[in-house]
Amino acid sequence: MKKVLFLILIAAEILFSAELLFAQRIKDISYFKGLNTEQLIGYGLVTGLSGTGDSHRATFTVQSVINMMKKFGINTPNVNMRTRNVAAVMVTAKLNNLLKPGAEFDVTVSSLGDATSLMGGTLIYTILTKEGSIVATAQGPISVGGYDINTSSGGRIVKNHATTGRIPGGGIVRNEIPGVNLDPANLSVILRNPDFTTANNVANAINTLLGANTAKAIDATEIKITVPAAQQNNLPAFLAQIEGIQVQSDVIAKVVLNERTGTIVAGENVKILPVTISHGSLSINIKSFPIISQPNAFSQGETAFFNNLVPTAKENESKAVSISATNVQEVATALNDLKISPRDIIAVFQALKEAGALIAELIII
Repeated sequence: MKKVLFLILIAAEILFSAELLFAQRIKDISYFKGLNTEQLIGYGLVTGLSGTGDSHRATFTVQSVINMMKKFGINTPNVNMRTRNVAAVMVTAKLNNLLKPGAEFDVTVSSLGDATSLMGGTLIYTILTKEGSIVATAQGPISVGGYDINTSSGGRIVKNHATTGRIPGGGIVRNEIPGVNLDPANLSVILRNPDFTTANNVANAINTLLGANTAKAIDATEIKITVPAAQQNNLPAFLAQIEGIQVQSDVIAKVVLNERTGTIVAGENVKILPVTISHGSLSINIKSFPIISQPNAFSQGETAFFNNLVPTAKENESKAVSISATNVQEVATALNDLKISPRDIIAVFQALKEAGALIAELIII
């Protein structure tokens, strides 16, 4: 009996370790309601371009330059003004709404007119807003990951997109972002990928650590948390405790196929049922071979049943591959061993899905 109990404890420890191995922190799969990412936008000018800016046809660029010069006390008539060294741009950014004034962040700059390249340009002082409220400002030299060069003979060399660039650390928060609101007594955890099983696991994990009825899953996305009275005066520490809880997340069974490279990625929950498929000269046959494990007499064990699915793929008698497994990866391996093209592999998996033999969502990219 002691030996049996010892084996049970060992098995329980192995299962617990396996669960922790695939567990994720709550902070990695969710966020607290009210604490999220905000999007900012602004309109500005990029100067210092080497003749690759907007032409005179971009009238808004000319008008913007005139308005900017007026702020410095310079009146410039709109007569044959050339702005090839200037480009009108839109400035966008995403940042955490907990950032305080003085914090720096990256901004993205993209051409609004007919400029051909922003390479070598500098964004001048630009205001960034959220729904009309001034939140931050941006300025600085632009880093462009490409080029667009025209030669005198009419040739052109292009790499990536030269009309879009980034300014690392070019944005500075000026005012606190409006809309941040946390109730110290009641909080909500929002899952980034809604799932009823994961929501229930999050609620159970929180209740296990902090006591029953502390958390309750409202739906597949939101988990309500009642903050204990003793923790309401130290909310940051309580939030950090919640974020660090390990949770077993659940995902939908998916098979992703890349048509260009022939890459196939499948989740652990993907299953293939017995089926036979003919595709051209290719034949795939997945049969069911049930295996029953009967325990010894007086061992107090239970009869175990395992349905061993053995897929077989072949083109002719000289090329045959037999696999003693049930997952997508090994079916794909059989097809690759037969030198099947990526397009044909995708066609086979589409047929499996249509036949109802592939228990998963099929995604082709």
